Amino acid sequence: MRQIPTALTIAGSDSGGGAGIQADLRTFSFHRVHGMSAITCVTAQNTTGVARVDALTPEAVAAQIGEVVKDIGVDAAKTGMLLNAPIIEAVAQQVEHWEMSGLVVDPVMVSRTGAQLIDDPAIATLKGALIPQALVLTPNRYEAQMLSGVEIDSLDSMKEAAAKIYDLGPQYVMVKGGGMTGPLQGVDVVFAGDTYTVLETETVQTPHTHGTGCTLSAAIAANLALGKDPLTALGDGKDYVTAALHHALAIGQGTGPVGHFFPLFP
Repeated sequence: MRQIPTALTIAGSDSGGGAGIQADLRTFSFHRVHGMSAITCVTAQNTTGVARVDALTPEAVAAQIGEVVKDIGVDAAKTGMLLNAPIIEAVAQQVEHWEMSGLVVDPVMVSRTGAQLIDDPAIATLKGALIPQALVLTPNRYEAQMLSGVEIDSLDSMKEAAAKIYDLGPQYVMVKGGGMTGPLQGVDVVFAGDTYTVLETETVQTPHTHGTGCTLSAAIAANLALGKDPLTALGDGKDYVTAALHHALAIGQGTGPVGHFFPLFP
């Protein structure tokens, strides 16, 4: 029987299908990686916004992770929306217990527009318990500002923030430039302790960008599951998102999602 790489997403459910575990599982599939999930919360949302969020218990989240790991195994994992401090603590305990080394943490603390998404105790738990266990951390501009205390408005300040965040414990910090303006829009900075890598691709002009952060972290995890080194996984993940933005879906009355299944198009 052919062995297939496996990846686990620990995140919330997006009823509109554009982000969260729905985006992650599609991303895994199109990398030919078997996707598994531990759902942290259920949202009622569509392309125009989120109407309701219901959290699962920390015990339910931990049980999902444990059952998957002990039977199927996890080559790489990613976290998305963890919602609150008890869930974050439960996830961090599971990551440590099962020695999940290929972990990509998308902090999901602040939206791309600067709105805080989780409360201060949750942010403190994320910084203290989960981020130190990350192989890769992928904060957006505003999350990087919050984690580093650095005002980000230039390439140099992106680098400074990445270096400060690195001190929290992750092995690779990718400060994303999607929230930047002008020539820095879409430029990402990666810091790995001794070297900086600047990742650049073309800027895709589309209003339909829902799920880009989820998709990027899932693509990085999928590439790690495929056995690629972290820097290659980061670059290939960014390329996947760029291609998916070229095929973004103009659905609904708001912000549509990226087109995860573009490899199927003629």
